[in-house]
Amino acid sequence: MQRVYWRSLYRHQLGIRWHATTSPCTSLDDSRHLPSAAAASRISYWKRIPAWSEVTESEFIDYKWQMKNSLQSPKALLNFLAAVLPSEIRSSSTQGYVTRAEFIADVATGMRKAPMAVRLTPHILSLINWKEAYSDPIRRQFIPIASSFKPDHPQLQLDSLHETHDSPVKGLVHRYPDKVLFLATSVCPVYCRFCTRSYSVGQQTETVSKKRFLPLQKYWEPMFEYITRTPEVTDVVVSGGDTFFLEPSQLREIGNTLLGIDHIRRIRFASKGLSVCPSRILDPNDEWTRALIEISNRGREKGKNIALHTHFNHPQEISWITEQAAQKLFLNAVTIRNQTVLLNKVNNNVPTMKRLIRKLADNNIQPYYVYQGDMVQGVEDLRTPLRDILHIESHIRGTIAGFMTPSFVVDLPGGGGKRLASTFESYDTRTGVSRFLAPGVKGNTVHQYYDPLWSLPEGSQTL
Repeated sequence: MQRVYWRSLYRHQLGIRWHATTSPCTSLDDSRHLPSAAAASRISYWKRIPAWSEVTESEFIDYKWQMKNSLQSPKALLNFLAAVLPSEIRSSSTQGYVTRAEFIADVATGMRKAPMAVRLTPHILSLINWKEAYSDPIRRQFIPIASSFKPDHPQLQLDSLHETHDSPVKGLVHRYPDKVLFLATSVCPVYCRFCTRSYSVGQQTETVSKKRFLPLQKYWEPMFEYITRTPEVTDVVVSGGDTFFLEPSQLREIGNTLLGIDHIRRIRFASKGLSVCPSRILDPNDEWTRALIEISNRGREKGKNIALHTHFNHPQEISWITEQAAQKLFLNAVTIRNQTVLLNKVNNNVPTMKRLIRKLADNNIQPYYVYQGDMVQGVEDLRTPLRDILHIESHIRGTIAGFMTPSFVVDLPGGGGKRLASTFESYDTRTGVSRFLAPGVKGNTVHQYYDPLWSLPEGSQTL
């Protein structure tokens, strides 16, 4: 009775009705399980977009509406920009302004050069400040602008992490002794410009021919067979693409199959969905969230850990819908961890990173990793020098509770795996070359990370 009392008190403080006979995982889509956001915070932010000025809250939350109104081609994006941009936009490279037509032309050229295709949800499009389109941190992540591009470092590669080299079965990466990466699909709800899997994710582009992974059972069977016959594997990361784009039945199929393998102890589902389309988690008519919660509950019953790994890079990405979606998952005991990528002029400063980490923690999302940008081609304007991540970590560590302080890491080029950024063997800021060892993964192999050319001192940029 005492345990029931304290649970009831906790839910009373959140403004949630709950009866002693009700499990916190009952009625997954019951709105009574969600605290009501303050009226002032429930801003209909999507109504700033002319085409969506009459869209109701219930329509915007509907996942089918989100998918139907997502932009999925260069033409659709350019038409959207023509409708939302002001007549003049402050330039990022000069003190003046450019016209709407000049900005759109800049984007059109950028898309022709970009390694990633276009796909953007209404949620993300509604969070961008179009009056400051050049400098907006969300725009920078998803919409390429040719005038911002920087020359590629000669050491960049499409598959910089050598995932295809560490693949015993197509779609499966086995780099760490006890962990595999299960690439279930090549599709995402949005496409990030800086995607480390630009070699496979999304539609073909003018610059990259993709090696795609289709979400089909016949492609998964050899992956399941490999995991089953490899008992040292205890941890599976299901990614892609994005598990958000798996059908609920497919999510259940993967989750239940892996849970049925005795030696698998941990399963992580990677999805940017909470960041780019959180309304799906609140949509009472959508089964994906129910499937995730069911897998999480079944794993807990079997003594196995299930987690959702998501991806926020800037506090501006977190709306009241995001907060309610995160709260729903929290109340249903789903573990959520976040992986951030350090990006130039997005989050590579201490105040922004602090705000992001605190906001994630306040929404019961564990700040797990902050990654140094991978050495992939076509996004040098977003990559940062190693000194940035070292500076940010040194100023953040100790200011936030240790269990909510992320690990600041470099995913080593050449398949060395993740290493703490501060554990380099050497780092020459003049040449921008840092050297790392990963003895537990690749023995005595030296892995070199190269700062972007634009960040090097004058005279060193021709390396």
